[in-house]
Amino acid sequence: MKKILIVEDDSFLQGLMANKLEKNEFDTKTASNGEEAMTELATGKYDVVLLDLMLPDISGFDILKNLHESSRKTPVIVFSNLSDDKDIKKAMDLGAEEYLIKSNFTLEELVEKVNKIA
Repeated sequence: MKKILIVEDDSFLQGLMANKLEKNEFDTKTASNGEEAMTELATGKYDVVLLDLMLPDISGFDILKNLHESSRKTPVIVFSNLSDDKDIKKAMDLGAEEYLIKSNFTLEELVEKVNKIA
């Protein structure tokens, strides 16, 4: 079973994502802020990270930078409300595999993207 780390500070959306992925045979773990995400990434192995960029403490960009600079090559799908081209370019330059704007994707489409990468 593929392990997915969901980094999302909106608890409602986090629950929806986890539930949808679990129904599609994924093992999920959640982190509500950047610090939790960094701890999880340091201690666990994940097949894909779903990463929000706007977090209450450490930004998703900093998490991406840390992953990019580490020896870990965990694929990251950014799932964010930030839709500015400079934010998308920055995330992709930092190693994101995909950049999905929350308002433009359904949970079914998100699962499809995870399936392609995991």
